[in-house]
Amino acid sequence: MSLLVLSALSLLLVIIAAERPSVLVRGSSARFFPSWLSGPLGGLLPELHASPSALSYLVSAMLVAMFVAYLVAVGLSDRLSARWTIAAILALHVVFFLSPPLSYTDVFNYINYGRMATVDHLNPYVVTPLLEPHSDPSFALSNWHGLLSPYGPLFTQLTEALAPTGIAVSFWALKLIEGLASLATLAVIWRCAKRLGLRPTTAVAFAGLNPVLLVWGLGAVHYDSLMMFFLTLAVYLLLRARPSPDARIEKADAGRSISRPAVGAGAALAVAIALKATAGILLPIFLLSGRWRRTLAGLIPAGAVLLAAAFLSFGEHLPGLTTQGNLINTRGIPDVVGYALGFGGETHWMHTALNVVLVGAVALCSAWAWRSPGQWITAAGTLLLVLVVTISWSVPWYALWLLPFAALSRAGWLRSAVLVLSAYFLLSYMPAEATLAGHVGFAPQSTTIGRAAGQSVAALGG
Repeated sequence: MSLLVLSALSLLLVIIAAERPSVLVRGSSARFFPSWLSGPLGGLLPELHASPSALSYLVSAMLVAMFVAYLVAVGLSDRLSARWTIAAILALHVVFFLSPPLSYTDVFNYINYGRMATVDHLNPYVVTPLLEPHSDPSFALSNWHGLLSPYGPLFTQLTEALAPTGIAVSFWALKLIEGLASLATLAVIWRCAKRLGLRPTTAVAFAGLNPVLLVWGLGAVHYDSLMMFFLTLAVYLLLRARPSPDARIEKADAGRSISRPAVGAGAALAVAIALKATAGILLPIFLLSGRWRRTLAGLIPAGAVLLAAAFLSFGEHLPGLTTQGNLINTRGIPDVVGYALGFGGETHWMHTALNVVLVGAVALCSAWAWRSPGQWITAAGTLLLVLVVTISWSVPWYALWLLPFAALSRAGWLRSAVLVLSAYFLLSYMPAEATLAGHVGFAPQSTTIGRAAGQSVAALGG
């Protein structure tokens, strides 16, 4: 029943978003909501006449109900049929593939930076979109006009390749790529769970049914799914380089070289880092968990090839991570904690202290993986959890980074922490959040720190 409720609510959410311009589709308006943007499910609910306020409450209630259905499914995952779980995951991926871009315009930032390089012959790591021709149709749909591209060179090269196809085709191509990457990640989680002696259905239900993944990952077309596929693939290949607790798998592996998977893991990790630098934080854990020589044997040559390709495309310039790293999200956990403690938000000394905490977490989790090789997946998930709760610019889809590691960990506390984090993101980013927060006087955006943070974001066009 929980799978049916989650699927039905997801379908209704997408149909509502596709029906007419609203807060659900950022950038849509009475003058701009073409069929290629609304998707094939547009026009199925012509009787929808809810006011913007009523619509925000309706959708927020639906999101909460979706999360409750997800919690029920996770709680009963030991009883879930593998067939029905897989069918629900496939159906949900199809539903969100057919949706318009939900809540965010990041997908058009991806397209715009790619078009800057291909159409306008501008280096997105050197030139901001403000200096590109404003007549380019992707400029009006994107929003980070004052920000150098923070996206990895390999992903930017992908969007460059899509640029000649036009905005509409690029948009749907990216949706397809992200959806397939998400499904592939879940398939790898299934294989990892079997090698670890875990119930695969339980693992993929935890990772694949999360509404934060569905709405802000797939629905909003964030490319973190692509990074997570290669990162999870690296996990699987490292597991193959180790003895499996499953006797049947160990027998099947007998006589095979255990060096090749570790080399492949290094190459997969290099690809993940080239897509998004976030993956690099796990590098010491992957190396110290064992097979580090073979992992480096794959990481170094693959990294060299990817670095050479990036240099040929963009020169010595790297993604512009510094500016975004210094931005404060007033709904991010550090700023909310600072506000709750009476500091008015995330102060400078808090920002510095949290950076120290993150550096310490890298060292401690790496030492944990080295001293307890059997717990390296939990150590990696713990480090990503610390990363998400300490960075100033934390947003819902960052929860995607944690899902595979929590699903494959035997630490119940880590899964509980991910559920709490997911609930926080869902409640903080649902459409009615601002109105509800105002009713209780919770307004971190109104403090001196909050106003300065808003001005910084506005200056970049975000």
